[in-house]
Amino acid sequence: MAASSNAEHTHSQDMEEDDAGMEEREMDSESDDEEGMGVEISDDEEDDTSEDEKENEAEIQRLEEQLSINAFDYNCHVDLIKLLKQAGELVRLRKARQKMSELFPLTEEIWLDWLKDEIRLTEEEPNREKVNELFERAIKDYICPDIWLEFAQYSIGGMGSPGGIESVRAIFERALTAVGLHMTKGQTVWEAYREFENAILTTVQPPPGRIPNHDEQELLNKQLQRIHTLFNRQLAIPLMDMEATYAEYEEWSEDGAPETVLHQYKNALQQKEKCRPFEESLLVAETPKLAEYQAYIDFEMKVGDPARIQITYERTLAENCLVPDMWTKYTTYLDRQLKIKDLVLPAHDRAVRNCPWTMSLWKSYLQAVERHGGSHQTVSDVFEKALNAGFIQATDYVEIWQAYLDYLRRRVDFSQESSKELEELRGAFTRCLDYMKQDVEQRFGESGDPSCNIMQIWARIEALHCKNIQKARELWDSIMTKGNAKFANMWLEYYNLERAYGDSAHCRKALHRAVQCSSDYPEHVCEVLLTFERVEGSLVDWDVAVQKTETRLNRLNEQRAKVAEKEAIHAQQEEGRSEQRRKAKTDKKTLKKIQKGGRFGEKRKADQDDWNDHTEHAPKRHRGKGEQSTEEYMETDVGHFGKKAPPGYKGSAPANNKSQQASARNQSNDKTELRNDSNSVFVSNMTYTLEEPDAKLRTLFETCGPVKQIRLVSSNKGIFKGYGYVQFESAVSVPEALKLDRSEVEGRPMFVSPCVDKTKNPDFKVFKYNTSIEKHKIFISGLPFSFTKEQLEELCKQHGTIKEVRLVTYRSGKPKGLAYAEFADEQQATQAVVKMDGIEVEGNTISVAISNPPRRNTNKPGPSQPAANLMPRQVQGGRGRGRTQLSLLPRSLHRQSAPAAGTVENGTSSERGAGDTRPLSNSDFSRMLLNK
Repeated sequence: MAASSNAEHTHSQDMEEDDAGMEEREMDSESDDEEGMGVEISDDEEDDTSEDEKENEAEIQRLEEQLSINAFDYNCHVDLIKLLKQAGELVRLRKARQKMSELFPLTEEIWLDWLKDEIRLTEEEPNREKVNELFERAIKDYICPDIWLEFAQYSIGGMGSPGGIESVRAIFERALTAVGLHMTKGQTVWEAYREFENAILTTVQPPPGRIPNHDEQELLNKQLQRIHTLFNRQLAIPLMDMEATYAEYEEWSEDGAPETVLHQYKNALQQKEKCRPFEESLLVAETPKLAEYQAYIDFEMKVGDPARIQITYERTLAENCLVPDMWTKYTTYLDRQLKIKDLVLPAHDRAVRNCPWTMSLWKSYLQAVERHGGSHQTVSDVFEKALNAGFIQATDYVEIWQAYLDYLRRRVDFSQESSKELEELRGAFTRCLDYMKQDVEQRFGESGDPSCNIMQIWARIEALHCKNIQKARELWDSIMTKGNAKFANMWLEYYNLERAYGDSAHCRKALHRAVQCSSDYPEHVCEVLLTFERVEGSLVDWDVAVQKTETRLNRLNEQRAKVAEKEAIHAQQEEGRSEQRRKAKTDKKTLKKIQKGGRFGEKRKADQDDWNDHTEHAPKRHRGKGEQSTEEYMETDVGHFGKKAPPGYKGSAPANNKSQQASARNQSNDKTELRNDSNSVFVSNMTYTLEEPDAKLRTLFETCGPVKQIRLVSSNKGIFKGYGYVQFESAVSVPEALKLDRSEVEGRPMFVSPCVDKTKNPDFKVFKYNTSIEKHKIFISGLPFSFTKEQLEELCKQHGTIKEVRLVTYRSGKPKGLAYAEFADEQQATQAVVKMDGIEVEGNTISVAISNPPRRNTNKPGPSQPAANLMPRQVQGGRGRGRTQLSLLPRSLHRQSAPAAGTVENGTSSERGAGDTRPLSNSDFSRMLLNK
């Protein structure tokens, strides 16, 4: 074996030397040709060549200067490498690639170019270690089958060295572990591995005609077993073109495929067929194929094979390396499912190298290093790199500092009064506050931590673990001086700290300062102070508290009254200005109509008079059996629109015979009979922009029973108005349909109620609105219009158990910036109000309060209700009142309005009932006179 390998190595060296000699001769001939051709090249061509070289050099220098200013310019690195390679600057090219690889993970193409260049430059044996180191760096950036294949093939060239064959096998085994499951490219690595083993097999086989001895036969059998094992392993994995591999195995094996291998092969075929649709969708999809890869990942997650899930994630990230969410999903899967250090930590490192601007990836990296027992120096190094990553918002720096401070706190043994770890924690808190003030505020113009959460955590640690309440008070004094003294929740946090670790005197002092300083919820602070004095205070303390709270609330009410008065005056002025604008607009339209009218209006009037004269003086004639009179035809054509139909209206043609009229009546009756209110429900509060509402409602309500018809209400223009009727085949389906009330349909709660004729049941009410305060529910305003329900739930669940959240939208589906969140109890809702009110959400300052719905409009007179609203509502026709609201009844026939209650007019008495309209009798007059 050794002799054969040495002979092969000598033969390969001879071939390499021959190739090297040929290359040298070719290079010499090329140089001779160039020298010979140099005589024939014109001066103009030489000048053009030199000009191009100068331009390239100038561009190279420009790119190098730009990278010296901003080393994180990815495209600039790529352009520089391309130009240096064209110019043949090998030394500068190697430095440029090295610098880029230190800052960014390199793509498969860049790595392959670099590796091939280095292989050509380092043909001597001692330099193979440098290329191997470069390969080791390349396989860490992305899981690429082509790089692994190149690595394995390059290692074959060194198998003549001691232990070289085992080294090659080790690299192939690593390659199979990394990319052997790759559905489309993994097969090339398997085949290269088998070819390598087959090449060794030829070296251990004895020459034809010679019987091998015992050692040779044992070596031969061992090599054959290796190839058998490779075939068996490959056929158990679903790969493309695995049928050809199975045919090759049957041809290679003298005894055919064993039963176990055939069983594994069939299972792999079935799995391949399941994966085929996803592979085909990837082939036809356009880059970056993120949706297709996500569907593939979801499929593999359901199957549950960790190795296949990992390779699918790796394939996805190779084409979507700049998608932070995908890195987050991958690292989360590794953290929670595989939990293998050698897989988890490299994946986190690659994630932050690809997306260094994403704070959450750095935070996960820190926690992963700690979780897997990384050294303190390693965690600190990761944190320092995160600070230099260049986050895009100030809050990112606050969160990464919080993660690091949490790690330092977990290292401290607080049972010791003083320790190195505790001093390091305090020093980190001090450094964090300085960093926020000097670096973050200068860069972003804000601290990123307006509520001073980091200082609050430090104060709690000092009070709870270190028993240093004095230090905690100093920290809270600093918190209040940073503009937080006006917030009630900040004072209540400090009060709770004093209640837990301080004394009653400082609690009372904190509450008195809170009453004096807080401006957002002073009533709540006053209530807390009075409750505290009820439990722990003396009568003197109670009197002082009552006096202080009354003074504060009276002053507050005066301020609110002044503000309300100013707002009312401003609203009145604004309403006046709006009325003036509307009036000016109306006058402008009227003037324009008058200017455009003129003779045209008079002509229309004359034409109409001519038509009236014509119809008045036209001779009467008898109608035939199937004819209509002129008056009847006009009435049929005009219908409800008056004398002239609106533009675009097409009147129905007159019926020619009685059979057609009867047919029309029968159709109308049939349509009426289709309606059955007892089998129907009324559906409302849906968005106007609902696409295909008929189909969506049918799909939704068919779960309750067979649907007979759906009647949607639309405007004159055919626009869906957000409500309609669903009629079932049977009344049994109605109770099931009513259970769908308040179901969410495209972001709005759909109301489902019984279908009741209001003309027959005028007092029937379906929707009962809660007008009392809802202490377990909060009302949020000022939210960004882009805020989603999931984001709202994530925001609120930090303060308690969420039962339901709801975003308020217009009928068109557009958000109003308002929302409701229902908690498990009143205490959680109150805590949420204190914590959330006044915070910033995506640049918007939100307001949070306990839900207190306004009362519904009533018919009782009040200062805010105009007298016109108290008039009895008139009964409208089928099409409602006209736009002009003019009455067509002559004034002489108008009835007088009902007199006001308590007055006596025209023989009516206030003592009579409101609905009593009969005339007074003589006895009534007698009673009136006697009473007088």
